[in-house]
Order: sequence, then C-alpha cells, then structure tokens
Amino acid sequence: MISTPSFIAAAIQAAPVYLNTQATIEKAVRLIHEAAANGARLIAFPEVFVPGYPYWSWMMSPVKGSAWFERLVRQSITVPGPEVDALCEAARQANAYVVIGVNERPSHSLGTLYNTILTIGSDGRLLGRHRKLVPTWAEKLTWGNGDASGLKVHQTEIGPLGALACGENTNTLARFSLLAQGELIHVASYIALPVAPPDYDMAEAIKVRAMAHSFEGKVFTIVSCSTVSEEIVAAMESECDEARSLLTRRNSAFSGVIGPDGRVVGNPLIDEEGIVYAEVDLARCIQPKQMHDIVGHYNRFDIFDLRINASEQPPLQISRPLQARADLSASKTDDTTAAGVRCTDPFF
Repeated sequence: MISTPSFIAAAIQAAPVYLNTQATIEKAVRLIHEAAANGARLIAFPEVFVPGYPYWSWMMSPVKGSAWFERLVRQSITVPGPEVDALCEAARQANAYVVIGVNERPSHSLGTLYNTILTIGSDGRLLGRHRKLVPTWAEKLTWGNGDASGLKVHQTEIGPLGALACGENTNTLARFSLLAQGELIHVASYIALPVAPPDYDMAEAIKVRAMAHSFEGKVFTIVSCSTVSEEIVAAMESECDEARSLLTRRNSAFSGVIGPDGRVVGNPLIDEEGIVYAEVDLARCIQPKQMHDIVGHYNRFDIFDLRINASEQPPLQISRPLQARADLSASKTDDTTAAGVRCTDPFF
C-alpha cells in the first residue's frame, strides 16, 4: 500500500528584521506558532530569511558594499548552532515541518557565506542543510557555491520533501535530481527582487517557475517569498539615492501553492506580508503521472544519464599514515567535517 497524506501547508511571505539575527529568529518562531495554530503541518519561509538578503550588491559598488557584507557576516549563523536550536524547538512544539532560508557561515571561515536552506522535522530534528549550488548574478559577491551533499529529498510522514532556493528553481538538472529521488512536495524559497531589469515581472517569473516544476514533475510546490520592508528601504537609501525607487516596484513577490496540474491552489499573495494556507493532497499526484512520469515511464534512461557528485567539498583533506589509524579511530568525532576537514581513510 502506498501512502498519500493530505495536510495543510503554509507559505510565509514576510520581511526579516533586517540584519538582526536574534530578532528575526524570534519573528520566525512567532510565525511558526501562528501557522501551526491554523493547522499547518508544513511551514515554508523565504530565501535567506535569517537575517536578510544583500540588496546592496545590486545597488552599490563592490567596494562600497563590502562594509555591508561584513555586517551580514557578523549576523550569519553556523549550522548547527543556537539559532538552529531555537528553530528546531519551535518546530517540535508546533508539530510541524519547517523549511527556512539562512545565511550560513562555515566554522572555519570569516570570509565565505552560503545561501542555505534548512529542513527541520516535526520532532525538532534538523533533517537537512542544502547550500545553494550557484549564486545568481550579483549574489556572487556574497555567497560561495554549495555542493550536492545536501541535494536530498527527505522521507517524512507528510511525504517526500525537497527544496531549492530562488534561481535553482530554473536549474533543470537540480530540479530533476529531486524528482528522481521521489519528491512529491517541493519548497521553492525566494526573495523579492524589485531591482531586476525594468521589464522583468518578478512575481510572474516566480509563479511560472513553480508552475513548470509542478507540471513537469506532477508534484506540489510551496512557494515562499520575502517582502521588502520600509526598514530595508531606509537602510539602502542611506547609501544609494535610487534605493527607494528601485526597491518599491510592485509585483516583486509571489507566495502560494501550486498543484500537480500546474495550477494555483487557494489564494496566493502578491507583495504584501501574510501567510498563504492551502491543502496538499498527494493523491492528486497519481493520475497526472500516468501521462508524464519523467522519472519513470516517460523517459529514456538508455539515452539520458544524469550523475551527481554528492560528496562534501571541504577545503582540506587529510590522509593519515596506516600506523596512526588505530589510535585515531578511538578519538574520532564529527567535528572534522564541521570544521571543513575531511580525512580520507577508513576511520573517518
């Protein structure tokens, strides 16, 4: 027998307390409890919600933006860490799965950040950490490339759950890799980007990408997008005369739920803060797959061959002499990979 759960999903559309990690974590915890009180079992947050998006990279020179990068580094979090613990505890209390974007700083570096998605179980366990594979355009001034060690679908009681950040939802192979792992619930996290080219409708672009993934894979997509608060506008306006006009364009944020037929479920949000609720019934994924199951009968794996290097990519690999291995095995800890080190012998 297959299981096709039905549950309520919540997509958060909100702004962080800009560059203030503690206050943003507190806001996230409040929103988790609010969504859970309204019946949500899955709660999706925007891209890099903690503690915000580097809008300066789109409006300032790299030299001028460097001071803002330092502020972001100082407010970024490590994984694991106390901020993650607070989010995990909120998920446990709410009995809800939480997917949230954070700015992550690895413990071995002060100059590298990652655009990271955390997936947290309803029991309060951290299920996964996915680092955005390729920062988009001006984002390369802020984040490093992630690896595929976190490109996973998590088997949960509400169904197979995967997530990608913003532009990754345009990366066909990244999306296919999740579908091929059995994904039926996809979280797509975004930021409002009013500073895009003048003829670019960000809200429509977000919706189109979500509809494409849902229709191609016959899955549900929960889209969560941030908003641009007056606090963010004022912060950027202090450094850039055009900030207000650039950051207040309408149709910059879309949050909602897309069904396996590619259509919107319920009422989405455009631009304004709020929470979108919608029912996700995985039974609706079955019949559409009879027509197009691109990870099954509707493909030619004798022709197409996708391979993924899912190993971690630390900055340092240590090979130990054979005679030292027995002594090292007794003191082995998980801190080696946390510190950015991988030892290439059987004891590590």
